[in-house]
Amino acid sequence: MGFVIVFWGLGALTSSLATGPDAQLRLNFALTPRSMPDHWWAAVTSAFWARDLTGYVLETALVLLLGVPLERRMGRRAYAIAAVSTQILGVGIALGFLALAQGLLGSWTAEIGSHLFVGPSAFIIGTAMAGTASMATLWRRRIRLVTFALLLLLALYSGGFADLVRLGAAGAGTVLGPLLMGRRPRFARPVSSRHEGRVLLSLLIAASAIGPVVAGLIPHAVGPLSILRFLFTNIQPVDPQTLQGVCSDPAQAKDCAVAQLQLRAGAGGIFMAILPSFLLLLLAEGLRRGRRFAWVGTLLIQLGLSVLAGIALAGVLQPAASATGASEGIVAIEGSASTQPFTLALPLLLPLALTIILLATRRLFHVQAPKGTYRRLAVRVLAIAAVLSVVYVGAGLLLAQEFSPVPGLPDLLADVPDRFLPLGFVLDVPPAIFPQGTAAVLVYEGVGVIFWAVAGVLIFRTFLHQAHTRHDASTERARKVIKTWEGSSLSWMTTWPGNMYWFSASGHSFVAYRVSTGVALTLGGPVGPKSEMATVFEEFARYCRGNGWTPCFYSVPQELRDHADSSGWSSAQVAQETVLPLHSVSFKGKKFQDIRTALNNAAKAGIRYEWTSYASAPFSVQVQIEEISEEWVADRNMPEMGFTLGSLDELDDPEVRCLLAIDQRHTVHAVTSWLPVYRNGHIVGWTLDFMRRRSGGFRASIEFLIASAALSLKDEGCEFVSLSGAPLARVEEDPSEMPLPRRRSRPPGSLDRLLDWLGATLEPVYGFRSLLAFKAKFQPRYEPLYMLYPDAASLPAVGTAVARAYLPMLNLGAGLALAGRIFRWPKRSGTSGLSGP
Repeated sequence: MGFVIVFWGLGALTSSLATGPDAQLRLNFALTPRSMPDHWWAAVTSAFWARDLTGYVLETALVLLLGVPLERRMGRRAYAIAAVSTQILGVGIALGFLALAQGLLGSWTAEIGSHLFVGPSAFIIGTAMAGTASMATLWRRRIRLVTFALLLLLALYSGGFADLVRLGAAGAGTVLGPLLMGRRPRFARPVSSRHEGRVLLSLLIAASAIGPVVAGLIPHAVGPLSILRFLFTNIQPVDPQTLQGVCSDPAQAKDCAVAQLQLRAGAGGIFMAILPSFLLLLLAEGLRRGRRFAWVGTLLIQLGLSVLAGIALAGVLQPAASATGASEGIVAIEGSASTQPFTLALPLLLPLALTIILLATRRLFHVQAPKGTYRRLAVRVLAIAAVLSVVYVGAGLLLAQEFSPVPGLPDLLADVPDRFLPLGFVLDVPPAIFPQGTAAVLVYEGVGVIFWAVAGVLIFRTFLHQAHTRHDASTERARKVIKTWEGSSLSWMTTWPGNMYWFSASGHSFVAYRVSTGVALTLGGPVGPKSEMATVFEEFARYCRGNGWTPCFYSVPQELRDHADSSGWSSAQVAQETVLPLHSVSFKGKKFQDIRTALNNAAKAGIRYEWTSYASAPFSVQVQIEEISEEWVADRNMPEMGFTLGSLDELDDPEVRCLLAIDQRHTVHAVTSWLPVYRNGHIVGWTLDFMRRRSGGFRASIEFLIASAALSLKDEGCEFVSLSGAPLARVEEDPSEMPLPRRRSRPPGSLDRLLDWLGATLEPVYGFRSLLAFKAKFQPRYEPLYMLYPDAASLPAVGTAVARAYLPMLNLGAGLALAGRIFRWPKRSGTSGLSGP
């Protein structure tokens, strides 16, 4: 508030409120790239003035909306340090960048040499970035992503000195914030979930779509990517004087028509000019939702823009083009290329770089709309195009006198395709006919606008359809086998994306597997009649050997392990499944004290459990589930695991049930998902998969949900619930109390000891043992799960295949970060692992 008083007081005293500081004040107290070092104090004093009255009002609003809550959150001392430091450092970073970039982007640095910067926007943005260090991981990432995307957009396209200062201040604030809170800054954090990767890429595509529009609307944009407006938007009208000179020459009648079209382009013309950006923004929403259709559409547009950029580059290499409106972009690009070749190369590489990024991240986008969605979309779009084409031709014949020259039916038919293309694609070829009357202009421009507006709405509606992962014939056949015969508690996981299916000769059994490094890694054992288990095991092993693969059965029960032992296979325990029989569940007695406390405290807090499915849940609930999940993953700062561990993608299945802990205000405190276990066509149990808890919510919400699920499913007549397996963790029981089939057939070997060491090593990161200890509260029955392999020589390849299955998104950066956390963190116990608690 003190700053606002000084800000307006200085403006009034120096008569700067209406038009900004006068020339003398600007020389001494405003900031330009040439102010340093003679007027070094301008790095600070420039924050106390604005350009005009609009600047005073807007920047005061910025101070009040961001500055006041930030100061309360950070404290006055930390806020003051952050404000002064980010203002000064932002200026220094901007000047340093200009000095370094002068050799490569000399034309740009020369153009902004006289730019003026005044106002408090830099230190407000820098302090805001410093303040994010005190926020939860999820919101810190979101705010930083949006802010930096916007600032980078302005710096690259608008390219003003003020844009560079604000970007530098934001970077300084990001580093300074953790220091003010007493911890070291952390960089190069890997993308830890598929959902977060989609959000990041959608933001990138949206920024690339908005950038050319921003550059096209800013009259004096000078950023290194600003010339993309000539390639992708072409919304800059020609100079009226140029128009008069072109139209005075009868030999340039067609060029005159092009220039007139640009000059008089209204809202419809502008919309068609920015059509690629409109479509990219639309598809960015589909990318956020993981839609394969949006990925393909975005890829095609980027490839088209790459081709267009290549054509423009080829035009630069040809003899000089005319200076008419149609070639204005080429002339501008030629001017840039003649002074700095790198200035031309940088923007032309942007669409190609985005194309490469899209191809590299294609695995993130596997969600497809219900069957037939895009067939119906294509029919509707083609029907709309046909109707509008007929309307255009008919209206063109009726209004023929309002066109120049007067068109006939062949002329209008030939012109129909151009009406649906972006303006930048048709201006390089002079139009055959040009509208002059108002009605003709409405028809000429309106056809494309109506078509793409309606098509955009229809495309967007496909993103809103319930997007369960579409299953092919093999997946549907596997689901039928699961429901018809008998599977284990892991059987439903075989229907998740990424698995392939092998069916037995009888057709009653199948094995789900994935091939990596020459290893056919199964998810569980054979699914089907138990009487076929041994036969299916041998058949699948022969099938793998016939294809040159090493078979490896992963997470299989004791019964299959005993059969494999008799066949000469080796084994190792890789997990411990926790099973809770429901016939005796009551949670009475001292050993269930923690569970009863969770149930009682939930009742006192007004928290209830509610069964639903992700697909049928209200949108507000879906958003909260996504928020809880992303916050949980972001706090771990490690790649999200897959294979036998589900995520949000696997949650979106109508067969999967969700149990929510929800209060009277409809706030979701925690969520769990349950997979069905079938026997002879009936559900006999459920397997716990997805567990997430809100960080600031009811602490015992996961215990509350598991206990509520057990009691509820008992009333439904189910036999058991499986709390699923904990990888690389086990509970050693007294052998004298174990049934004979469950005793070890031999002492732990070297591989078992290696897996024990690996589980202990990964405990600080993923908390497998903490997860198993948490599940022990429910006094479950423990069932070991094994990995079966035929030859010890194949263990290195088997280990690689298992690692790739669990961590499909693990790259070099994420791998180094994982190694750093493993060897940096002390081993600790607790409940910070895979379950939300």
